[in-house]
Amino acid sequence: MIVISIFPAFAYAGILSFVSNLFVGEKAVASLTADVSNSQTIHLLQAARNFDPNPAKGGGDITIVGGSALLPESGPRGTLADIEENVPSFGQISIYVVRAGDSLSQIAAMFDVSVNTIIWANNMKNSVIHEGQTLIILPITGVRHTVKNGETIDSIAKKYSADTKEIAQYNGIANGQTIAVGDEIIIPDGEMSVSAPTYSGKSKATATVKGSNAPHYEGYYTHPVSSAVKTQGLHGYNAIDLGAPVGTPVVASASGTVIVSRSTGWNGGYGIYVVIKHNNGSQTIYAHLSKHIVWAGREVVKGQVIGYVGSTGNSTGPHLHFEIRGARNPF
Repeated sequence: MIVISIFPAFAYAGILSFVSNLFVGEKAVASLTADVSNSQTIHLLQAARNFDPNPAKGGGDITIVGGSALLPESGPRGTLADIEENVPSFGQISIYVVRAGDSLSQIAAMFDVSVNTIIWANNMKNSVIHEGQTLIILPITGVRHTVKNGETIDSIAKKYSADTKEIAQYNGIANGQTIAVGDEIIIPDGEMSVSAPTYSGKSKATATVKGSNAPHYEGYYTHPVSSAVKTQGLHGYNAIDLGAPVGTPVVASASGTVIVSRSTGWNGGYGIYVVIKHNNGSQTIYAHLSKHIVWAGREVVKGQVIGYVGSTGNSTGPHLHFEIRGARNPF
């Protein structure tokens, strides 16, 4: 069993959105239409498997809040998830390489996420996995909802400011299939209509993101699309949305190593996306690209073109969804 954990993801319309220096030489492992760093040839980090009894937690740690909200143990999030202001960790994406004898349910249990979380984020049609397959584990946040009389997926999505397509995909609900009273479903990135009293007068998204304890690195990051217009401020995992025409160049916000690059697929809503790990321990994510031109294991420098603006994944128009994990987003 090989586990690599990395700081992660997300979307233009409220989707949830994803190691140290990883080198793979000239070839990166490709799996599930994704390029990821070759974990067989690097020093391994075992995230969320710390002998410290009080570790800074990330990854798939999920807490049931009030019987309905599924929240990571630490933020930042665009809704309710910053439940511990002083915990300096930021929900982690984990990369897992399947070993002989593994089952998807065992892997899900290890990361404290559901089997659907893994299937949904890796564009899988079922729970069949094979040795050597690379899985990206997203720490899903959202809401657990019991269907009531008269409710539809559309009405539930509206209630939680969520996405109908994502609800259906995550819960395995086929097109045209009805849901029954009493069914329990997960609303990915669903927002509970609860406001923290200490942030009276502010939106949930503004309060929780600004309340994160991420470090600030003055001048470390450059704007990934200098000509873009910010169409959505801080939301989700410390993300912003930058509107620009399809094909507009996207540059690396800081120098680092490409950890994940996916060229096709839904990918949990990110569409075509790239993740870069930086020397200060942070990670930047560039989502909804029309095309990427860098691959896992490649070193990139600040300002280098890594891809182009698009509208792939869970996107309602051409834009870049840009996240910074492990540091404040200065944009």
